[in-house]
Amino acid sequence: MDKKQKMQQLRVFAAEIRLETLKVIASRGFGHVGGSMSMADAMAVLYGEVMNIDTKNPRWEDRDWFVLSKGHGGPVMYATLGLKGYYPMESAYTLNQPGTDFPSHTDRTKTVGVDLTTGSLGQGMSEAVGAALGNKVQGRNSHVFVAVGDGECDEGQIWEAAQFAAHYKLDNLVCLVDDNKRQLDGAVADVMGHGKGIGAKFDAFGWNVINVEDGNDVEQIYDAIQAAYQVKGQPTCLILNTTKGKGATFAEPSGAHSSQPTQEQWDEAIAASEAELAAIRAQK
Repeated sequence: MDKKQKMQQLRVFAAEIRLETLKVIASRGFGHVGGSMSMADAMAVLYGEVMNIDTKNPRWEDRDWFVLSKGHGGPVMYATLGLKGYYPMESAYTLNQPGTDFPSHTDRTKTVGVDLTTGSLGQGMSEAVGAALGNKVQGRNSHVFVAVGDGECDEGQIWEAAQFAAHYKLDNLVCLVDDNKRQLDGAVADVMGHGKGIGAKFDAFGWNVINVEDGNDVEQIYDAIQAAYQVKGQPTCLILNTTKGKGATFAEPSGAHSSQPTQEQWDEAIAASEAELAAIRAQK
């Protein structure tokens, strides 16, 4: 299969993830739509082409790991894993219900395919650094990918982990920053700006930094990860310039962090997502 065909498959997968993410959150009626939808393209690239995984053996020791440090984006993780066949997709439609295996934040003890439990912002970055170090010490030829939010980068724990990763030359670690410019309380620039930018900070800590101009474009994400694989002696940070709520008709215009739309709005959003998926599938 040539690259053009691969990218088309990834665009379809990303559209499927968006649709299922909406359905997962709609099953509860409210939730973190914004930061889930902005990650669909990155998840499609990771689980559709890049990561070395075995859906029949989720704890395979030589697998690539993924850590969703912004754990409130759990619905996009559940949609991705369901579509990959880790469990029946419909089982994730119990999001955050009593007794569910699909809590609002990702939990490795509950959901098949989740590598590490996250939720407290910043925590997942430290966990990912520890996993990368552990795999390197054990001589495993694998990568650890960690997704953090731009608002999450307000947390000091992110930078302690970044310093550690650079010092120990964890070139098996790739951090994807979901730089969607918004967080719970408003625009990141207003709540806690990052000066010269998050990428400049990672660079100052000794990371290889790649700016992905359109972080909702599967080909740009794919190319950036391939470039990261060529770098030795440094961890890599991908700055994904994304749109919060991408593809959700009620969330994308406002960049809402969390949403509780009406049933009519849910129906409209799901119908629009289904139409978008059909249009992408029809492309050559």
